[in-house]
Amino acid sequence: MKMRVQSILLLIIILAASSCGPFNKLEKSTNWEELYAGANKYYQEGEYNKAIILYDKVLPVIRGSEKAELADYNYANCHFKTKRYIEAAGYFSNFYRTYNRSPLAEEALFMNAYALYLDAPDANLDQQSSQEAVSAIQQFVTKFPASASYERAMEMLVDLQGRFEEKAYMESSMYYRLKDGLYPGDFYRACIINFQNFAKDYPESKHNEELAYKLVEVSTGYAENSAFLKKEERLKDALAFATTFYRRYPSSPFTGKVEKFEAEAKEELDKHLVLKVQYAERLAEQKAKALENKPVEKVDNK
Repeated sequence: MKMRVQSILLLIIILAASSCGPFNKLEKSTNWEELYAGANKYYQEGEYNKAIILYDKVLPVIRGSEKAELADYNYANCHFKTKRYIEAAGYFSNFYRTYNRSPLAEEALFMNAYALYLDAPDANLDQQSSQEAVSAIQQFVTKFPASASYERAMEMLVDLQGRFEEKAYMESSMYYRLKDGLYPGDFYRACIINFQNFAKDYPESKHNEELAYKLVEVSTGYAENSAFLKKEERLKDALAFATTFYRRYPSSPFTGKVEKFEAEAKEELDKHLVLKVQYAERLAEQKAKALENKPVEKVDNK
């Protein structure tokens, strides 16, 4: 019990001593020059959280003065260093808009883009913030094409585009899995549209060969499950996708699978064309019988 009381007293003494430390005294100061010097000192020492607190107090006072420019940049960078990337991006963007002729303007615009890039999520998450990062990077490389940070910015851009591609591929894979669910027709159609859009958006993607084979598969399945009047057109589409696959990927490991679905589509089309002829013949017979059984109208000569 005695030891516990001693520990509590020691803690109280430590807290009391810390409350009277240099930073606490400075935080309570109303001397803006003292606050400004202290904020810069803590910034230089890497005490970014303390620097933020002091800059918060002094920045409204020095706004518009010569000292404000460096303080605003340091304030933005404090947030970056403490990994508050969204806040940092906003402050760097504001700095660039306010001091676009500053020697620090180029660095601020880059840091705005870099902070957004670091905050961008992995490919499996929503990519809205990644789109914002791309816009910021594009703004930087347009404004400063000769910058020493240009190549680094382009690497960031390539990385983000890769995330978009992986996100789109994940969506394609999701539709492909769902085609075996309760409403296959809807997801067959979704797959066909999605796979084609993916190839247009990412023509150099490593996934295009796989999706081109799957396009033949899902278009064949879609056609086989179609209504009679739409089946012929959709089977021909499936065969056209197979032809396109052979032309683009003549040595593909998926060729055997494509040939299987192509043969399936051809067989289904042959059966359908036979049924189409039979259907037309029956329809013609029905029309002929209807004409034969149609009563002849009597002509009134009165």
